[in-house]
Amino acid sequence: MAFSADVKGELCRSHISRRCCAQAEAYGILLFCGAFHSRQARIVTECGALKERLPLLFRKAFKVSFDQTPEPGEGKGTFLIEAPEKLRTIFDAFDLDQNASVSLHINLALLEEDHCRTAFLRGAFLAGGSVTDPVKGYHLELSTSHYHVGRELPALFREAGFEPKETGRKGNRVVYFKHSDHIEDFLTWLGAPVSAMAVMTAKLERDLQGRVNRQVNCDSANLDKTVAAARAQLAAIECLRESGRLDALPDELQEAARLRIENPELNLSQLAALCDPAVSKSALNHRMRKLLELAGSAGQTAARELGAQRG
Repeated sequence: MAFSADVKGELCRSHISRRCCAQAEAYGILLFCGAFHSRQARIVTECGALKERLPLLFRKAFKVSFDQTPEPGEGKGTFLIEAPEKLRTIFDAFDLDQNASVSLHINLALLEEDHCRTAFLRGAFLAGGSVTDPVKGYHLELSTSHYHVGRELPALFREAGFEPKETGRKGNRVVYFKHSDHIEDFLTWLGAPVSAMAVMTAKLERDLQGRVNRQVNCDSANLDKTVAAARAQLAAIECLRESGRLDALPDELQEAARLRIENPELNLSQLAALCDPAVSKSALNHRMRKLLELAGSAGQTAARELGAQRG
């Protein structure tokens, strides 16, 4: 979760300028936090930056303070509001009926402005979001226990120009991205361009490593082919020498045989450059094929002679 913490830390550095955006961000946090109902608002987080931001945010948004805050240095901490008058102030800000026992929805009328929509999704991510370290993979999600909120969230994303996927998990609604470019765009839009750049950099490094691996594999395959071809050529040359036919070959074939014996590790292009005069790779390849053919016929002749002697 270290990368998620870094992202949330960057988002928490966003300046709280407008009260409407402070309310929108707090709205997103409350709908994606531990609990939010007529008797209690409870936000549980282990993000140090969010712990510092929440009191300032709620004072800006509602002019209220928390009834309970985490102890300094505490790992996972709880922010709690239970005072009825404070809860009434919060419910009134979102035009919610505090006494109605109905499921929570996203009041889209409060999020018509782009800056408020961004603030809401920033709050939702701060409370209920996570993102995988891009070195390990690409996955960003927001999760809420409120069914209708989870079903309405994709529409809010689409209004902002994003197309997330959605699913259910252990009773929660989850909205998520799996592509690096979507995650980059979303983090930039939320106000975390440094984190978005980290995703982009990880993707470039992964792509580069993939290309290097493919090139290494290709080079290794080519090397294997070169070694196999050189062995076959050396075996053919040895066969011709044992049969006494090597010294009777044309000069260009004898030269090809000599160069291969002296340089068993070189490929055809490198051997061709050593010819006097230098020849093309194709020309040398033709000479090597001729040596292989002659060795094959020499082997067949030797086999017939041995068979005749045994007969």
